[in-house]
Amino acid sequence: MTIIKKDLFANIPDNLKDELIETILQTSNSRIERIVSHGHCSPDGFWYDQSDNEWVILLKGNAVLCFENQSQLIKMNPGDYVHIDKHVRHRVEWTNPEQETIWLAVYY
Repeated sequence: MTIIKKDLFANIPDNLKDELIETILQTSNSRIERIVSHGHCSPDGFWYDQSDNEWVILLKGNAVLCFENQSQLIKMNPGDYVHIDKHVRHRVEWTNPEQETIWLAVYY
């Protein structure tokens, strides 16, 4: 058995040109990713339409999510999580430009 210890808050580049997405663990039917945003958001007109269910928790920073056909924006703070059924179209409207926004996403 191999035990690997890592820190979700470590090894974040100082200047993120693009959002950082790293797969932490992957099996045949699930995937866990660390996502780091720093003022990044979805491009205009872009919607995620994923073939997997997603459970995502915000660990650090702040963000705003938008779901298609819903007028209410979802404000995310550390500790907040959402479950997104597959093929529910959604987008990231805003992430905090003053600090990293760190997400942990589980796809299954």
